[in-house]
Amino acid sequence: MEARKKVSGMLEEFKNFAFKGNVVDLAIGVIIGAAFGKIVDSLVKHIIMPFVSVLMPGNQSYLTWKWVLNGKDVPYGLFIGEIVNFLIVALALYIFIVKFIGMIMKNKQQEAVAPPLTKDQELLTEIRELLRK
Repeated sequence: MEARKKVSGMLEEFKNFAFKGNVVDLAIGVIIGAAFGKIVDSLVKHIIMPFVSVLMPGNQSYLTWKWVLNGKDVPYGLFIGEIVNFLIVALALYIFIVKFIGMIMKNKQQEAVAPPLTKDQELLTEIRELLRK
């Protein structure tokens, strides 16, 4: 009976933790972030970097850009592709977090400015000032 209460209590605690709004929101954010990462990765690999390789002299794709050192391949083209991928994700996060959410937070702060005093509050403020004198 005691073990059953402990298990029931642990399950209740877990349920309270796992289904709080913040945890669910975080899980949704991670899933959407992973999907966004795949989209950006595809954009870089299939559109941007092939376009860059067309602009660069030579007939090679960026996938075949490599140095050969002591018989070993160093595929710097793949590395450049990952750097472009990172820069696009960083730019998107900057725009979303700093600009978009910053703008929302700024609007909320402006809304949080104290509303004008009611007539009762004005009278109480005047009485307070008179009492101070």
